[in-house]
Amino acid sequence: MVTWKIRGSLKICSKSVIFEPDKTFQPIIKIPLRDCIKIEKQGDDGANRLFVKTQHGKISLVFSQVYFIKEHNIVAPYKIERGKMQYVFELDIAGKVEDVVETLLQLHRASCLDKLGDQTAMITAILQSRLARTSFDKNRFQSLSEILKMECKAEMVTPLVTNPGHVCITDTNLYFQPLNGYPKPVVQITLQDVRRIYKRRHGLMPLGLEVFCTEDDLCSDIYLKFYESQDRDELYFYIATYLENHITEHTAESYMLQWQRGHISNYQYLLHLNNLADRSCNDLSQYPVFPWIINDYFSAELDLSNPETFRDLSKPIGALNKERLERLLIRYQEMPDPKFMYGSHYSSPGYVLFYLVRIAPEHMLCLQNGRFDHADRMFNSIAETWKNCLDGATDFKELIPEFYGDDFSFLVNSLKLDLGKRQGGKMVDDVELPPWASDPKDFLQKSKEALESNYVSEHLHEWIDLIFGYKQKGNEAIGAHNIFHPLTYEGGVDLNSIEDPDEKVAMLTQILEFGQTPKQLFVIPHPRRITPKVKSLSQPSSQSASLADSPVSPGEESFEDLTEESRTLAWNNITKLKLYETYKIHKEAVTGIAVSYNGSSIFTTSQDSTLKMFSKESKTLQRSISFSNMALSSCLVLPGDNTVISSSWDNNVYFYSIAFGRRQDTLMGHDDAVSKISWHNNRLFSASWDSTVKVWPCVPLEMTETKRHHFELLAELEHDVSVDTISLNAAGTLLVSGTKEGSVNIWDLSTATMLHQIACHSGTVYCAAFSPDSRHVLSTGEDGCLKIIDVQTGMLISSMTSEHPQRCFLWDGNCVLAGSQSGELLVWDLIEARVSERIQGHTGAVTSIWMNEQCSSIITGGEDRQIMFWKLQY
Repeated sequence: MVTWKIRGSLKICSKSVIFEPDKTFQPIIKIPLRDCIKIEKQGDDGANRLFVKTQHGKISLVFSQVYFIKEHNIVAPYKIERGKMQYVFELDIAGKVEDVVETLLQLHRASCLDKLGDQTAMITAILQSRLARTSFDKNRFQSLSEILKMECKAEMVTPLVTNPGHVCITDTNLYFQPLNGYPKPVVQITLQDVRRIYKRRHGLMPLGLEVFCTEDDLCSDIYLKFYESQDRDELYFYIATYLENHITEHTAESYMLQWQRGHISNYQYLLHLNNLADRSCNDLSQYPVFPWIINDYFSAELDLSNPETFRDLSKPIGALNKERLERLLIRYQEMPDPKFMYGSHYSSPGYVLFYLVRIAPEHMLCLQNGRFDHADRMFNSIAETWKNCLDGATDFKELIPEFYGDDFSFLVNSLKLDLGKRQGGKMVDDVELPPWASDPKDFLQKSKEALESNYVSEHLHEWIDLIFGYKQKGNEAIGAHNIFHPLTYEGGVDLNSIEDPDEKVAMLTQILEFGQTPKQLFVIPHPRRITPKVKSLSQPSSQSASLADSPVSPGEESFEDLTEESRTLAWNNITKLKLYETYKIHKEAVTGIAVSYNGSSIFTTSQDSTLKMFSKESKTLQRSISFSNMALSSCLVLPGDNTVISSSWDNNVYFYSIAFGRRQDTLMGHDDAVSKISWHNNRLFSASWDSTVKVWPCVPLEMTETKRHHFELLAELEHDVSVDTISLNAAGTLLVSGTKEGSVNIWDLSTATMLHQIACHSGTVYCAAFSPDSRHVLSTGEDGCLKIIDVQTGMLISSMTSEHPQRCFLWDGNCVLAGSQSGELLVWDLIEARVSERIQGHTGAVTSIWMNEQCSSIITGGEDRQIMFWKLQY
């Protein structure tokens, strides 16, 4: 075995082991504890040493998966290596080995617990035990004459990590000593330097405290999270008592008075309001929120004397587009209590990292399982982002303070990150600026001038009413069309009342990832500014043509000449679907439809146990194949048009050679009926009533009669009950499954782990599929409901009910074409949450549906044994 030695630092985290080499060109190594097979102290004559400092105490880790991060010191998607491996770590201090191994074994046991709530509880217990065995090192005091006021346990909070340790306050200094001595042995803040302190909600609990040593800086000097609220309050009292004797404490009202009289700028006032409302740069779930100000991103010159240049600050983002608002209002009025208008928030960790990916790429990689978002969904253009906020069905995001600051680095790809290639072939690089900005510095300068302009000074109070004020909640919020999901509001859920630890962790995770509304600061209308500082640059206005929407990639296999505009046009006219041919080719219900890549042949499966091959040109049945006497459940054609695959209730998957007209192979991979199969990038996904989804590597064979497939199980996604349907996202990175008992499960295929399990339906899930942008999942079930789930958070964001169950569907993220139990094709408008068109079709349930890449041709199959051919006519 080849061995090598790398010097560096070993870090034990709550759910992983991280080794950071001293030489930055070598990758950081992350080993998830759940993937560890064996952890033990290593003897001197044991296995090879891989990562060393000196030949002292050794720790051996045997594991099945490892992540390599920042190889060659380049920020890029993580590299994953799978397979049984062993690393040996040698510590400088041999006496620490026993303690480190014991801690690793404890954390490993926690990571292997089935329930997330139990994992969290055990990790907390391990941490508290370690903290209880240590205390603050008083030798770290700056002076021997310092008088100790209090000491307690706490964590230092940063956007990616919380570091446990001990807090200590004396008559002159505030100290934090991390348990692991990282990033430095002790953090020290002189009380004389403190200018502001804020109590914070952290994880919806009153446990946070943030300390600033400057008056106007965006970021604080330290953010602490305590384990007990009384410890937080006691420390706050000591610091506040000191400050009372040195500086004046500011409230929202005192800042408001300064702002009204022109003593502080609009930017400074918004920054202070964010701080008072629990918003912090150290907490991505409560990042400071700033408004979109400018409405014109297309003119060659920016005219700040023209009111049309500015966004209407009296309305939330979702109400700026009248047509979209009307649709949202219809849905809101028909929605059962608790009602909300917007299924997504204006500020969330995902939105913050959307804007900051160029300067905080590691944050996005950390939160997105080591991957960047799709290139077409990145922050590519100011104008495109604004247009999507105006027109998008689910995009209502505001801005962050960086848009009005001095540092333009978030607009420039100075790190030369490989953020992917857009659909048109252009690489994602610097953010595209509006024509009126000569460069990023000029863009920020003009944005600041717009924020401090007369128009904004006269109207900013209207936006404050929506975000921090009296229009945030209640009847005033309803009247202002400013109603978000109940869980986004402070007090929307009482975590202490949830007894089940799993449910509590899941609820907290949903809330933190979905977005939180700031703490309400004002309960009466906010006054207008009396003496604004005039900083307006009047320039001639020149309106140019608006940019098109940012194209979203529909998938890797789309035709080169297929544009997003053509798809949008087709879906906008989906109600004009016309039936032009009908054929009865089966003896029982049709269960699956697949079409060859060249479009010449249609393949269908049925409960009559046959696979049929139908010619599109001659309109005749060419072949009828039977593999067994059991029903076939679905089919698909492999790339190359040489093989069609069928799944069967006899527990098998059959490979049929089109060229040779014979069964080519049989995959006997399940213990019960195979309900659905999918294919992506040489991998076959099979769902079964045996409660599993299995992943098989499977390369399409060339046109050869003798070759057979070699089947080797790559992954197994275990469920509690029968799986009735599966579907993949366009990139093939996520899978959604629907079960007999009504749950919808979202899986990360890179790690074969379940991201979310949502109890959606009462009864079988008939169909589930991702939106083209992978942000949402739509499911239909035996209960007649249509449900929309947010993929990132797992939150159920919309629910609609139909007279009859929808057995199958296609959708583009905004509109749904569903096959009903009644035999009709129903067109659903998701924003209005209603059926916009009913199209007569089958005499019995529509059980299968297929659409071509151009979205212009559709084939349906039904219980009436017929296949129907439809075309869009517009």
